[in-house]
Formats: sequence, C-alpha cells, structure tokens
Amino acid sequence: MAVRPMQPSDYEGVNRLYRSVGWPERSPAGWRWLEANPARLETAAPVGWVIADETDSPAAVVGNLVQRFHAGERRLIGATGFSIVVPPSRAGVSRSLIRAVMKQPGLFAAYTFNANPKAAPLYKLFGLRPFPDRTHALKLSWRVDWTASLGGRLLRALYARTPAEQAHRIGERLLNRRLDADRPLRLPEGMHRLRDVSDRSPYAAYWTALKATTPLLADRSPEIMRWRMSDPDQARPPLLLAVVRDGAIQATAMAMIAKTSILEPPCLDIIDLTALPGPKADFDVQSLVRTLIANARAMGAAKVRLPMVSPTLLAQLGPLAKRARKEGGWGHCHARIADDILPALWAPTPFDGDFSVCSRPAPVRSVHAARRRPAPVGQAMKA
Repeated sequence: MAVRPMQPSDYEGVNRLYRSVGWPERSPAGWRWLEANPARLETAAPVGWVIADETDSPAAVVGNLVQRFHAGERRLIGATGFSIVVPPSRAGVSRSLIRAVMKQPGLFAAYTFNANPKAAPLYKLFGLRPFPDRTHALKLSWRVDWTASLGGRLLRALYARTPAEQAHRIGERLLNRRLDADRPLRLPEGMHRLRDVSDRSPYAAYWTALKATTPLLADRSPEIMRWRMSDPDQARPPLLLAVVRDGAIQATAMAMIAKTSILEPPCLDIIDLTALPGPKADFDVQSLVRTLIANARAMGAAKVRLPMVSPTLLAQLGPLAKRARKEGGWGHCHARIADDILPALWAPTPFDGDFSVCSRPAPVRSVHAARRRPAPVGQAMKA
C-alpha cells in the first residue's frame, strides 16, 4: 500500500482514525492551524502522510510536526512524527509511515518524545536511539489533588476489561467545576502572565537573548509563539509565565491543562521551561515550577506533569526533582541526529516534541453535560 502526503480531503477520514483510538479530533479550523505552522510553510512539508484503502480513504496515518532550530548562526530543521494510527487490519504499515517522516530532506534530527511502551522498540529499526542519554525514560509529576488521582486509578481498574464497542457509554469522567472558573493566578513578586508575544514585545527581546546564549534551541520566536498559542482546538490557550527582573524577562514557562484519557483527571502539563544563563537561572526555573504547582489545583488539575526531561533541566529543578513522582519507565524519547556534535548541545523540553500539538484538551463545560455526552469508541481501551 502506497504512502502519500495528507490532503485536506483526508481530514475527515483521519479524524475517524483518531476517534477509533480515543484521540482528540481536529476541527476544520484546527487542521488549518496545523497547515499554518510557519516552519511547515517554509519547508513546504506535508501536514502528515496517510496510507489509503481501496477507496482512497485514509487507512493509517502519521502527522508531521516540522520545527526550526538555531545553533549559533546555523538554522536547522527538525521533524517529529505524531499521532500515528495503524489499525490491527493494517499491521506492519507503520514502518512505511515512520520512514516517510524520516526521509524528509535536510533534517538535522528526526525524533519522537512521546512514544508508548509498545511502539518504543519499533524506533530502533530506524536508527532512532534513546535520547537524551540519561533521562529518555523519565517523566516527573507533582500531585496536587490526591482524591482525584485516586479516582483515576479506581476507574482504570474498573474499566480495564471494557470492550471497545462499549467504551462510548462511559463518557468523560473526573471533570470538575474549577476547570470553568478561570480564577486569577497567585503569582509571586516579579512573575507575570505573558499575553503579548508581538515582534516588539519584551518577550521578543527575551527570545533574542535566549537564542544568543543557548547552543541549540528550537525556535521560540514571537511568530512561532503566536502560532502555538492560537490552536483553536484547545479549550484554553496555553498559560505563559515569565520571571521579570530589572524590566527584562529572565525565564519563561508554558503549561496546558490536558486529560490523557476519559478516565484520567485533568493535569497541568509543563510544555516548556527556559531561562537565560546566569547565577539565578536555577532559582528562576524552580520558581516557575513551584508557581505552577501552587496554582494547579485551583485550575482544575490533579497533578502537574513534566512529560520529558533533559539532564540540564533535571539539574536545574534541584530539590523539586527529588520531590517529584517518577513516571514513564520506558524509553519514550528517541532521536536520530545527523551531526554527532549536536546531541551534546541539545537540551530539549516538551516544546521540542509534539506535546502541545497532541494534548487532549480537558473540556470546558459542566460535569453533568460532559457525562451526558458519549465518548468516542476506543477511549477506555486507550486508557
């Protein structure tokens, strides 16, 4: 079966594939948002690839997130495949889809930072190695609502054997009214919520300084940040916090409320943590994480999660990392990097992967309305 680039006429069929495994579907506006990725437009890369059936409808799919990177004066391009769906009837075609992502010309790196335990061994066949070396199997989390976390554990046990054809009857669980409240954040002195990422904003000056002082960095330019924060399929825009000293931004964090399945309580995912080098960099990173932890429960989250960690970031977190619950346990991060020098320079955060693109939004609606609305078939099995 031939692999071909995804086309707008495929989107409805791709949504059916997402629905079959309980993943969030894209609205027409959401697909247009993916198409508008500035890095994709620059490279003319496809939004993804499909393997079509006899009627030319998508029978399997992989998304394609292209990103710009900066290494000093060098501009690089990296790509991660995301949301790969291969039904059991098409077993084996995942290799063709992964190959399509990796064969894109001019990539300094092809990678995934979000592999599940079953898929992880497959990437070795394509020369993708666990990366970063010491932290590729590590996720960190900090619980802020033990009752909701216990509820998720009980629901997973209760519905563990639910047949896929009955999963749609379960409905979205473990929502709470705090998700709709939009309460003011409790921020320490010197920390602000960023809403202005225009080309002449303080954030733009921060990006210029960050790019000049970081050996290898995914593009976080105002243009890219405006795109990232405008995903129409997210129930809420990402939360962007900044530490400001002497009138200049010194560190930033991006976080999003998400639900990993219908049976899990909402969590606050940390998508990005960056800081300018200096004697207070570690303090600033820890301050941002502590602030997210302090506000997470009021935002409706049961835990704060950092879904991928580099050795650099692990060291910056200091005592917070020791307090965190260690999740993961399998090599969920894999990469093939063309230049042998670059792995030592790259300290990725979840921003560099597909997390913000694939996050499953926690619905903004009442608990009762959510339970009345059927969930797509397959969500309970995904959980």
